[in-house]
Amino acid sequence: MPKSEVVARLLGGDVLVCTVATNKGQSITLTESSDGLEPVVEGAATLARNKALVDNAWAHAKFTRLKVQLPSEEQQKAAAKRAEAHRDMAEWIAELTDDLTSETEQAWCSDCFALAEHVKTDRPFNQVPAYLCSNCGSPTLPCAGPTCDNMASRGRGPLTMPRFCAEHRHEISGFEKIDNKMASLGDYATFLEYDKVKLSRVTKIIGFSLAGVALAVPATLVAAPAIGGAIGVLISGYTGAAATTTGLAFLGGGAIAAGGLGMAGGTVVLTALGGALGGALSASVTNAYVQEDKSFHIEMLQGGTGTPVIVCNGFLSETARGWGEWKSIVTARYPDSPVYRVHWGARELKHLGLMSGTGAAKVIGGAALQQAAAKAARAAATKIGPLGPLLAVADIVKNPWHVAKNRADKTGVVLADLLARTETESFVLVGHSLGARAMVVAAQALGTKPGGPRVEALHLLGVAIGAKGDWSGLADAVDEGVYNYHSTEDGILKYVYAVAQGGKTAAGLTGFRPAPEKINNIDVTNTVTAHSSYHDNVTLR
Repeated sequence: MPKSEVVARLLGGDVLVCTVATNKGQSITLTESSDGLEPVVEGAATLARNKALVDNAWAHAKFTRLKVQLPSEEQQKAAAKRAEAHRDMAEWIAELTDDLTSETEQAWCSDCFALAEHVKTDRPFNQVPAYLCSNCGSPTLPCAGPTCDNMASRGRGPLTMPRFCAEHRHEISGFEKIDNKMASLGDYATFLEYDKVKLSRVTKIIGFSLAGVALAVPATLVAAPAIGGAIGVLISGYTGAAATTTGLAFLGGGAIAAGGLGMAGGTVVLTALGGALGGALSASVTNAYVQEDKSFHIEMLQGGTGTPVIVCNGFLSETARGWGEWKSIVTARYPDSPVYRVHWGARELKHLGLMSGTGAAKVIGGAALQQAAAKAARAAATKIGPLGPLLAVADIVKNPWHVAKNRADKTGVVLADLLARTETESFVLVGHSLGARAMVVAAQALGTKPGGPRVEALHLLGVAIGAKGDWSGLADAVDEGVYNYHSTEDGILKYVYAVAQGGKTAAGLTGFRPAPEKINNIDVTNTVTAHSSYHDNVTLR
C-alpha cells in the first residue's frame, strides 16, 4: 500500500509550494503567503486543521529551499537533514489522519500541555495505540503510569519503551497549575513543586549545529516549540522538555560550542514574540532551566507594602545568602518595599570568579588584552559569519565569562516568566554585573507580554552587556526609567569583558549608546573604581 507523501517545490522559481497526499486520497496544498510567514492552506479539512502536520510540512518546504541557498556545504547538509526529519513526521501524522476512529479520550496532552480531546486511530493489532490531539495535532498515547489519565507523546513507528506523560517525566510541575497565577513571587517554590512522582529516567538532551540556519527560519517555526510534535522532529525523535530545550538551542543558531547562541538565544527569540511568558510553554522552559541550574532560588529578604524589588548579583558577591551587599543601597531608596534576591548559576559564577583575583585582568597587561580583543573581533567576523558580532572564536566562547553570560540570559527569561505568573502589577529590578544583564533580559521579555506586569524602574550597576544597540525596546519596557550606573574605572568590564566579547564595549563602562528617552546613563567614575565597589558608592536615583 502506498504511503502518505509530502513534496515541496518552487513554482516559477520563487513561490514555495508543498503538497501533502495520503494513501486514501486526502490532500492539502500549502502555498507561500505574501508575508512569507504562515502558508495558505487549501484542501481536506481533516489535514488542514492539524497544526502539527501543517507546521512540519511547511518546515520541510522551508528547509528544502534552504538546503540549496545556504553558503556552505555543511549548512546545506544540516538543512537537508532537517527537511527530511520534518517530512517523515508530516507523513506519519498524515498517515494517522487517514485512520481516525470515533473513539476519543479527554485528557491532558504532553505536547501542547492543553486539556483536549484525543482521537484514536485504527492501528494494526500488533502495534501500540496512537491518538491525535485535537488541539495541536501531535500523535499521543495513554501514559504508562499506573492510574494516570494523561496522554504521553507518541513517537513515530514501533515503540520499545513505555511512554510517560509530561508530569511523570518531570517536564512540567503539573498540568493543572501551569496557567495559574501566584499571589506573589514568594509562591514560586510551590509553583515549581512536582505534582507527581518521576517515572521516566529518560532525560538526555542532545545538541546540534545549525549556525546560520536559524536566522532564516520563519516566525511560524519560532512558535513551533508550543507543539511538541513539531519541535520534536528537530532533535531526532525527542519530545516534551528535551525537544523544547534542544529546539530552543536550534532557534538560537545551534549549540554554543558550535558557534550558536544555545538555549538562551532561542529562549530570547521565543519570548520576544510576547504571550509565551506565564503560559504552558514557558512553564516547560522554566522547569528545564531549574533542573539544569540546581542553585537557582529566590530568597525573600524583607516584607513591605511598596512595589516589590528584585535584586540579582553577578559573580563578585559577598555571600550566597541574605542581603549581602544589597541592604543599604536598596533600603535607602525603597524602605517600604518587599525585597527578593535571585540566586543563580553558582557553578558558572564560581568558575568566573577565578578570572578576577589572579585571573585575566591581573595576569595580562592592558595592552596585551586590547590586542587579544582586537584579534578576537577579527576572527569572529571571518569565522562565525553572521553571528560574528555576537560571539568570539571557539576558545573564547568556552571561557568562564561567556558561559556565565549565557546563564545570565537564561536566568533573565526564567525570572520574567515567574514574574508574569504573579498577580503583582509592577516590579523594580536591580542588578549588578551579569546579574544586571539578567535584569535587562527580564525587563525586555516582560515588555513583550501583553497585559503582563510592568517594570517600574530598572537599576543597573556595572552591567555586563554591550553598549551599542537599539535600546528603544528596553526603554518601552519600563514606566519610570532605566538607571545605568557606569564607570570607566571598572577593570573587569574594561578588559575581561572586552576580550570575552570580541572587542565590544560594555554599557557598564561607558553607558548605553544611543540612549533613548527613559534610559539614564549615570557616570559614577569618580566614586566607583572597581567592579566590586558599586554597592558602597552608588545611591539609587
